[in-house]
Amino acid sequence: MEQENPRIGPIFGALMLVLLVASLDQTIVSTALPTIAGDLGGSSKLAWVVTAYMLASTVTTPLAGKLGDQFGRKIVLQTALATFLLGSALCGAAHGMTELIAFRAIQGLGGGGLMVTTQAAIGDVVPARDRGRYAGLLGGVFGLSTVIGPLLGGFFVDNLSWRWIFYVNIPIGVVALIVLQIVFHPPGVRTRHVIDYLGIALLAAGLSAIVLLTTLGGVDYAWLSLETALLAAISLVCLAGFLVAERRAAEPVLPLNLFRNRIFATTSAVGFVVGIALFGSVTYLPLFLQLVKGSSPTVSGLEMLPLMTGVLISSIGGGQVISRTGRYKAFPILGTALMVAGMLLLARLTVSTSIGSAGLAMLVLGLGLGGVMQVLILVVQNAVDYSQLGVATSGASLFRSMGGSIGTPIFGAILTNRLTSNLAASLPGPPPSGVDLERGATPALIASLPAPIKDAFRGAYVDALHPVFLTGAAFAVLAFVLTWFIPEAPLRKTVKAQGAADTAAAPLHGSSMAELEAQAASLAGRDRRHLIYERLADTAGVELAPREMWLLFRIAEQVPGVVASFQLDPQLDALRDRGLVDGGCTLTPAGEAALERLRAARRARVEALLSDWEPERHDEILQIVGRLTQSLAEEPPEPVATGVA
Repeated sequence: MEQENPRIGPIFGALMLVLLVASLDQTIVSTALPTIAGDLGGSSKLAWVVTAYMLASTVTTPLAGKLGDQFGRKIVLQTALATFLLGSALCGAAHGMTELIAFRAIQGLGGGGLMVTTQAAIGDVVPARDRGRYAGLLGGVFGLSTVIGPLLGGFFVDNLSWRWIFYVNIPIGVVALIVLQIVFHPPGVRTRHVIDYLGIALLAAGLSAIVLLTTLGGVDYAWLSLETALLAAISLVCLAGFLVAERRAAEPVLPLNLFRNRIFATTSAVGFVVGIALFGSVTYLPLFLQLVKGSSPTVSGLEMLPLMTGVLISSIGGGQVISRTGRYKAFPILGTALMVAGMLLLARLTVSTSIGSAGLAMLVLGLGLGGVMQVLILVVQNAVDYSQLGVATSGASLFRSMGGSIGTPIFGAILTNRLTSNLAASLPGPPPSGVDLERGATPALIASLPAPIKDAFRGAYVDALHPVFLTGAAFAVLAFVLTWFIPEAPLRKTVKAQGAADTAAAPLHGSSMAELEAQAASLAGRDRRHLIYERLADTAGVELAPREMWLLFRIAEQVPGVVASFQLDPQLDALRDRGLVDGGCTLTPAGEAALERLRAARRARVEALLSDWEPERHDEILQIVGRLTQSLAEEPPEPVATGVA
């Protein structure tokens, strides 16, 4: 029997650390934003702290996946990690908002590579039969980072410095880098790819121009100025060039023929709009809690737990329901409806709103977000051919990230413009000398202001947040309308439907075959083998327990020492009592007949599970079928308590 590689533990531990710091950095910053803006100055540029990271990571993600296939995941992973750590160190040492934004972009370049390469690297070191178990642990890392990110960010701000939200990455990342260098030796076989450099460059330039337009327009430059017109022209030219480049590219980063698939086109549009509403509005919740309600960064992290809890509940719970029913359309519809309700509730916040009421609004919004975000990925995976599974998955994720990159500066501009006019109209007098309420407001500063000015500022700020959440609600309404156009295609009862219960994770396997193998391997997980053998017995009409069936197969294959190795004496006695095995541990004619029925049932079941993948047309899929069958043969199914199905 194949033994598990003893190095998997250290390697996987290092990969989990890498994934944790990369995913954590998307949430840990939120509760520190008011303090960062107050320390460095430049509240009008606050959105860029988030946008710069997201935009850079969005561009890097498709490039890192292909570079990993071509040059090896180890060098790509190490380069991405080193870039991320460099960006983290520079962010922690930043002395101005412009510096921080530039360094966040460097950090995002590394972070995007880490997210995709870490998950692809699992396929290099984890045996297929165990990959489902390890993928579940990766999903847990994402869930953990979602919950502890705001808490950890608040703790560092209150007890150390906001700079530690970046410095904390360095010791963790260095440990992971050392471990990976010592023990991570992925296979040397590489898949040659033609990287779509032109497409990636045009997409990056077009997105950057759009983000600059939405960030600077109406704030630094008038909407009808030469500068905004130039940015608009650059974005249109680059995106048009991107469409032309994708038609000619040998391996386009986003194949245009995917948009002929109605499900992909619709879900991509929904994901894009949801990304705008999600990142564009949720970014400003800590500002309300800290600047309006006076909560400390740590406390504001705790007060945002309802949002994170809602996301986890609906993501995991919805996935479980989908995996049982095979139907999904109701979830994005209900999810976007709850998003609308949550945004409208947040738009009613006032200075006197209790934390409990705000928490209820966040819970509703979180339940909506969790019900739509990862379900869209599952819907796309169910709708495309296996040959496009990997690129369709990354494409769906790309549109959501694009929405976030564009939405965050839009909402930032709305907040800044409204706050400026509100402060000019409501302040009873000038603030104390040296105090800039528009660019340097922090919880401590607001608390130290004279009561009339403090009350006026809080009222002006919460009023400036109302159009932010109302705009988010408008985008959520658009997403709600679009979800009704998603065709209802029941999930096929094949490996394409597997993983529905894991929708809280982020499926980013490096290729379609890796995606298929991971899903097929999850069928052979230790916790499912007992059920597989029970169903096999029902299909074949053989009255044998799972471990008895497994032993019957092994005896037929003349595997030496199998009874002693797995302590199967009771099962061997049972087979002899039924007349299937003789005293010399050889199958009797009755045993041969039972074995033939079981083999036929096993073959039919595996073929049915993979029928949608047209295995007769693809040798790779036939090989996966063989590995799936072999993985079921390597160890007997675990015994379960009597009466457990």
